[in-house]
Amino acid sequence: MGADSGPDAPSAVPWRKVLYERQPYPDNYVDPRFLEDLKRNVGVRQYRYWNVVREAGLVSQQVSCVSLFVTLWSYMEQGDLSPSTLLWAGLLSSLVGYGLYKVLGGNRTGDRTSLADLQSAAIFLAFTFGFAPVLKTLTESVSTDTVYAMSAMMLLAHLVSFPYAQPSPPGSLSLNAALFASVCLASRLPGALHTFAMLTCALLIFALWPCLLHRLKEQTPWTFPWIAVLVSFGGVAGLATLWPTGALLLSFGLFTLTLVCPLLLVRLQRHKDNIHGPWDEAEIREDLSHFLS
Repeated sequence: MGADSGPDAPSAVPWRKVLYERQPYPDNYVDPRFLEDLKRNVGVRQYRYWNVVREAGLVSQQVSCVSLFVTLWSYMEQGDLSPSTLLWAGLLSSLVGYGLYKVLGGNRTGDRTSLADLQSAAIFLAFTFGFAPVLKTLTESVSTDTVYAMSAMMLLAHLVSFPYAQPSPPGSLSLNAALFASVCLASRLPGALHTFAMLTCALLIFALWPCLLHRLKEQTPWTFPWIAVLVSFGGVAGLATLWPTGALLLSFGLFTLTLVCPLLLVRLQRHKDNIHGPWDEAEIREDLSHFLS
């Protein structure tokens, strides 16, 4: 260990692990007992492969939700999907989802009433419908390439900042990034009604769906893997109707994200080697909140 830790080191006075005390030992002396308190991998969590795959499914389905949103926007931009069809589909989906959310929630304390939810929805729809003509012309002075680039960056920011550990409610940064991208894309649609329908769809996908998915995962955990697979399949199938090569790339990405990355995490976990000892920084474990009151 050190030059002065051999048998010739002074031993009349036992070495103590103190700093502000003169001892008959050189400064570079290393006692044989120095590593007695060494601990390895304290509190390291051991992962199981299928549990990690299950959690990775949340990331995969969120990527697929972005793919579904872009697919719907492309169909509306090409004129293959009318805004009325999207609005009726969104209304039906929201009613079914809201009923399922309430059924799974039971009588939780602190939950909003149905009247309050209806008022919030009415206010959002009224303001969105009223400002749809303004939002339609919001990016008229911006080039289309710039709008597409900003939308791509914001959707990527949504995926990166999404609170996967606690997706209900979605984080403000991820939700704002997704809505910003939605406004940019909706402003390139033919009419104000198209813009209104697209923004309503964005609210369902990026704001309300994560809340329902979180409750499904909590109350009926066995349904979550099937839902993640179904959403992922829908995202790939929708993209395949527009861009088969992109659908193939998305399939490969989802496969890697869901099955390969968890395998790498579990395999690399065995090589984890964290050391802990008395040289670590001190941790205050006492509750100090009474000093701040």
